[in-house]
Amino acid sequence: MKRKIKKRWIVLCVFFVLIFGCFIWFQIYTHMGTGADIPEKKAVISKEDTPVVYFTSDISPESLVAIYEVLGREATGDIGVKINTGESENSNYLRPELIGDLVQSINGTIVESNTAYGGSRIETAMHMQIAADHGFTAIADVDILDSEGIMSLPVEGGFHLSEDIVGSHFADYDFYVIISHFKGHQMGGFGGAAQDAFLESMADASKAVTDYMGDNILYINVMNRLSVDCDCSANPTEPDMHDIGILASFDPVALDQACVDMIYSAEDGASVAERIETRNGEHTLEAAEALGIGYRTYIQVNIDE
Repeated sequence: MKRKIKKRWIVLCVFFVLIFGCFIWFQIYTHMGTGADIPEKKAVISKEDTPVVYFTSDISPESLVAIYEVLGREATGDIGVKINTGESENSNYLRPELIGDLVQSINGTIVESNTAYGGSRIETAMHMQIAADHGFTAIADVDILDSEGIMSLPVEGGFHLSEDIVGSHFADYDFYVIISHFKGHQMGGFGGAAQDAFLESMADASKAVTDYMGDNILYINVMNRLSVDCDCSANPTEPDMHDIGILASFDPVALDQACVDMIYSAEDGASVAERIETRNGEHTLEAAEALGIGYRTYIQVNIDE
């Protein structure tokens, strides 16, 4: 799975992490892409092609394992489990007590990338200390993907990017399980599977990863501690809405759209909904659908019933 590393000097964009994390673990150096029109309405697809988003209202280690299993796609080979290790103990990152059973059941390695903004995770030694302090090294091996350099993934037909730069260790894994904490985000409106965004550029980078991984990836969003701020904030705003549950899908666009829809349908979701709207958060999903990453139309299946 080795890929030639190409350094580009034009633009550095940063995600998730993203995010995957979004599922995205990267820092992006890029040329400008070709661009495309973004339809305002959701794509019309057949019932057979409509992605399924599974849901449980129970936020527990057992339900996290159960929703992974109901997807029916076994993670095999060397497995990277993408999470957000959290900027500080005050951050609303997913705790190891919640994710540990799933990570260990699939013999996964927790993966992250260093941040491009100033903070406690800007370089590898500091980041590894945070991972230890937050309990992640106690449940699994932790790998900082860009600790030894970078590699390039092509972006086919992107809006702004023609390549996505990820950590060189990205190629060491055969399968990725993306466990995202869905919440608000200061810049992207929300952070989820198609994560912590620079909107269209975020969609471009997501496409590079999904194209590269093919079917060897799946996505789980946990909707708890629903602050308007992301886990990259050391002092996020205290949530003012209730926890909702865990959702999972093979389609990251459908998954995030389902989470957004549940925010809007919640009686106490006004603060997070306002954050999504004022940052044009759903534009990332519109762009991702236009690029063919996934669909905003979905079928939701409640595994509690």
